[in-house]
Amino acid sequence: MDDLHIRTASAADLDTVLALWKVAAKGTSISDDRGGVEGLLARDPEALILAVRGGEPVGTVIAGFDGWRCHLYRLAVHPDHRRRGVGSALLAAAEERFARLGGRRADAMVLDGNESAHHVWDAAGYARQPEWSRWVKPLHD
Repeated sequence: MDDLHIRTASAADLDTVLALWKVAAKGTSISDDRGGVEGLLARDPEALILAVRGGEPVGTVIAGFDGWRCHLYRLAVHPDHRRRGVGSALLAAAEERFARLGGRRADAMVLDGNESAHHVWDAAGYARQPEWSRWVKPLHD
């Protein structure tokens, strides 16, 4: 794993990140486009964290902090690089970021049907909160 580098994403990474999500991420979001990711980086330039191996991004996590809560989104690792510590390294970087910002607890958005991801989050020490549901309203088409 010594050839794995963790860094924040820049605008130059956006097309590569979007392509990675198409092969590595389960489900899609209304924000999974260039404008959505540009908005994220404009609002919080350190929120999108990349795992890079051999000069190519092989994983991502969005570590968003709104001053109140720490939110994790888009933990995605390219299928060819899974089970090699990439996800763990990304989560460690996200948690370190949250600690620096004064965060107290992190939560993650995980699809109910993504069983393989459930195992990853469980192994990382996260627990499902069955008493909560997510309520969503698109703000535009």
